[in-house]
Amino acid sequence: MKTLITYWQEKDGMYLGFLNEFPDHWTQGETIEDLVDHLRDLRSMFARESIPGIRRVVEMDVA
Repeated sequence: MKTLITYWQEKDGMYLGFLNEFPDHWTQGETIEDLVDHLRDLRSMFARESIPGIRRVVEMDVA
């Protein structure tokens, strides 16, 4: 399974990012690998729990 993420490096060297499916929930890591690990944890938590207030982005058919 794959998912899209958005990330960037701050001036202090930390990496920040979010799952594109959940753009309101950012996390950080000291390296890209560390950031990806944190994002995997978030994805796992959001997939197995029903958390009120979590905004989701999905694709829908219009025709």
